Amino acid sequence: MNIATDAPPGTVATLRQSRRVRGVALVALIGLLAVICAASIAFGSREVGAADIWAGLTGSTDGMDQAAVAKRIPRTFLAAVAGAALAVSGLVMQGITRNPLADPGILGVNAGASLAVVTGIAWFGLASPEGYIWTAIAGAAVAATFVWLVGSLGRGGATPLKLTLAGAATAAALVSFVTAVVLPRPDISENVVSWQIGGVGGATDEGLLRLLPFLAVGTLICAGTARGLNMLGLGDDLASGLGEHVTRTRLIAAAGGVVLCGATTAVTGPIAFIGLVVPHFCRLIVGVDHRWLMPFSALGGACLLVAADVVGRVVAPPSEVDVGIITALLGAPVFIAVVRQRRMREL
Repeated sequence: MNIATDAPPGTVATLRQSRRVRGVALVALIGLLAVICAASIAFGSREVGAADIWAGLTGSTDGMDQAAVAKRIPRTFLAAVAGAALAVSGLVMQGITRNPLADPGILGVNAGASLAVVTGIAWFGLASPEGYIWTAIAGAAVAATFVWLVGSLGRGGATPLKLTLAGAATAAALVSFVTAVVLPRPDISENVVSWQIGGVGGATDEGLLRLLPFLAVGTLICAGTARGLNMLGLGDDLASGLGEHVTRTRLIAAAGGVVLCGATTAVTGPIAFIGLVVPHFCRLIVGVDHRWLMPFSALGGACLLVAADVVGRVVAPPSEVDVGIITALLGAPVFIAVVRQRRMREL
């Protein structure tokens, strides 16, 4: 349907105005992300001066302060792309399940990726960065499939409540398995426990280059299903009646979400609440159109994770708090507040 020709003139004007408002909000969000990234480079557990910041940005690592600034640059980029990926992954999972509580953490997808990586390290000598990513994606895919199958059993199919319960139970079981694998292996337990908390402190340029192709593929897949996710929001019967292939759309979108979540978890560890909270906030701003929700969620997730990392660095100097702990502390009360909003029910 061509809206510009079929809709009444007043409706067209409203839509155009809405697009302008969304466009302005998107530009404002890009500006906010730039400010937060600048703060991420300038502030940390070690105080640095303006001259050291400039020297660090130009690649100088002659002094401790300059080296600290140089190390914050890949860390900031990793936090930004990881936050964007987790937010888009959560948005897609909420869309394909029509479940406002869907999130890679709640549905057990993060836990599946974690168990796969830990098992690979403990039993198969997994050591290569690419191996981590592929293994995490495979584990995330298996966990997502298992939760979907369990949640689909019984009368009514995969309802939001059944999927949430199946995901929570699966996540709890997988976390227990991770503990069972790690406990007899003191040689890997320290690194694995630190990784499981979730953090971006170990970011390097090489790690980012390995991660970006996976995130690019996952993002393109998710973006290609935006219109289909809008159709799924109408209900399976109506979406099928409008010509949408419901099962195919779900599978493709799920593949994109799993790639984003699995690849990110392999590098940063399981980070909770980004995929849950950010899409709800974005719906309050731009509505339920996934063609707008995806860029807003990506930018919102990047802003939230970079900001959380900055908070973790400055809240208890000279030590740092892992970003996974900060997102949990920030995300839980914010999510409760979002759940109480009436518009969340429009998902």
